Amino acid sequence: MSNVTITNHPLIQHKLSILRDKTTGSKEFRALISEIAALLCYEATRDLPLEEVEIETPVAVAKAKVIAGKKLAFVPILRAGTGMLDGVLSLVPSAKVGHIGMYRDPETALPVPYYCKLPADISQREVFVLDPMLATGGSAIDAINQIKINNPKSVKFMCIIAAPEGLKALTDAHPDVEVYCAALDDHLNEHKYIVPGLGDAGDRIFGTK
Repeated sequence: MSNVTITNHPLIQHKLSILRDKTTGSKEFRALISEIAALLCYEATRDLPLEEVEIETPVAVAKAKVIAGKKLAFVPILRAGTGMLDGVLSLVPSAKVGHIGMYRDPETALPVPYYCKLPADISQREVFVLDPMLATGGSAIDAINQIKINNPKSVKFMCIIAAPEGLKALTDAHPDVEVYCAALDDHLNEHKYIVPGLGDAGDRIFGTK
């Protein structure tokens, strides 16, 4: 899959190991989600175009590079995706933020949308969809469908752990969307949880279980 980047950076892999540990508490878990998201964002923004400007340092006039007018938007999928938001905004504080609300039906494991609020100028922006877990792919596919209705310049998807089933479903449904993740795990179990995964990311972020 040419549009999928699975990072193998040592810092990400080290933090991911602590994230997976069932003894890691909510406070540390939240911090790690944010840190990994920032490192993934570093990779996902690698292709932003630059333009040359002239600045004056304390010593001399110099030519320097700045991002060439790209407008970005981050759209976390509620609720777990909000855990990644602080990390990506630490790198791109001027980005706008939208939210898409979905929950997984416990009987069917299918996503149920309940909220969508996007920046008014989303059509002028490069959009990064955030969700820590890509399990079946249903929520990611539906969220991107909603975003594409508004004709953004491009869409990228960032997650921390993906299952092969979800990654295939997403790339089949949206072959134009670049995917960035920290790990590709083994499979989904009968309850549609990623194995070995890290459990329910939302519950662990917010301490609700």
